[in-house]
Amino acid sequence: MKKFFVTLLFVMAVCQMHAQQAKYVFYFIGDGMGLNQVNTTEMFLAEVEGRIGIKPLLFPSFPVASHANSHSASNSITDSAAGGTALATGVKTYNNAMGVDADKNPVESFAEKAKKAGKRVGITTSVSIDHATPGSQYSHETHRNMYYEVASWLPKSNFDFFAGSGFLKPDKTYDGKDAPNLFPIFEEAGYTLARGIDEYKAKRDGAKKMILMEKADADQASLRYAIDRQPGDLTLAEITESAIDFLMKENAKKGFYLMVEGGKIDWASHGNDAATMVYELEDMDNAVKVAYEFYKKHPKETLIVITADHETGGLSMGRSSGGYTLNLKALSYQKQSIDVLSRYITDLRKKDKVTWEDAKALLADKMGFWKELTITWEQEKQLRDCFEETFTKNRAKFDENLYSRTEALATVAKQVMTEQAHLLWSSGSHTAAYVPVFAVGAGSQEFSGRMDNTDIIRKIAKVSGVKW
Repeated sequence: MKKFFVTLLFVMAVCQMHAQQAKYVFYFIGDGMGLNQVNTTEMFLAEVEGRIGIKPLLFPSFPVASHANSHSASNSITDSAAGGTALATGVKTYNNAMGVDADKNPVESFAEKAKKAGKRVGITTSVSIDHATPGSQYSHETHRNMYYEVASWLPKSNFDFFAGSGFLKPDKTYDGKDAPNLFPIFEEAGYTLARGIDEYKAKRDGAKKMILMEKADADQASLRYAIDRQPGDLTLAEITESAIDFLMKENAKKGFYLMVEGGKIDWASHGNDAATMVYELEDMDNAVKVAYEFYKKHPKETLIVITADHETGGLSMGRSSGGYTLNLKALSYQKQSIDVLSRYITDLRKKDKVTWEDAKALLADKMGFWKELTITWEQEKQLRDCFEETFTKNRAKFDENLYSRTEALATVAKQVMTEQAHLLWSSGSHTAAYVPVFAVGAGSQEFSGRMDNTDIIRKIAKVSGVKW
């Protein structure tokens, strides 16, 4: 009888282990996505519908929701390279490092372990493939700005699928020297290059490994912001769908690991551009929906985990001048990113004898000022003073953040929109705020409770059965 019970317990333990094992793993990283970025987006969507509360996105509604610390080895505030490395390898490192530990020794990522274990691997992003978060999955460099050197690790990884806007410096080393163009090197390593979805579909069947990028005439630094998207632009949802399609194409008996980065939540938050940020976050949710459709077909074998490398901007929902109120619907009247608004302002500058009424008409059309939104006397004075300074006196001024350079008038317009929405940004950089963690599927219960960012990928390894 005792032997029977021991055997029964063993069988139950084995069955439980098997039930929790995730054959297919999706790892979504919202760069710069703090808890308030998520909450602001859901409340914004509700206000657009004319009600107070939230309109739930898919991923924050997952059954497991928690939070994690994001500090690096060198500071309480991490950068994307150290944050990406922690999320990819489970090891803390210093800011700017990618795929190496604090002593600059290479550390193996889960993606590399998964590939060795026989899984197919995909690394995708809405920014360039050699950027910090995707690069941390496959490269081992001491500084994130070594774009050529980072991308040189791509063929060595032998991963099955890469996607993003392109590569920042495919023929120039970190020290500025000319170098062999990386695209022929990728092809020699067996990668098929596809620019745009149509080319991907045409080349898919004959490809053993794939790199999907934006079209050659598009921006190679990132996909276009969702708020600025034009017909034919590559989207994160299309990238996710193509990745699943390619990874499942052949020889996926041991499953796959797919990392998807929503990289421009961070860019919009660096620019304190709330309207652009909420559409970027909603756009990543659309990519998660693609993965969720896959999960519904393979619920016992699929794990989806969503987190962030850090929070960007110190976003606060409410400001002292607004009382106990938010007015997030105001963001819906902004028709484009502040980066694109800046280009409209630059184009306006090229005309002869530009008047304040001309500038006012542009801001009314593109931002909804005076038209849908009641602008205070103080706000109009800020806008007009900036116009007088930069147009009438012909002294063009630009403001810079990490990812953009905008006309001063566009910056003031953004600040007015932030005030209109009753939001507040405390920073143009990263903060040490907790980052959210959401999960659904096989083994998702492992992701409950407070975590460090290094715990997340270790838990993924445990649940997927990949030896750590």
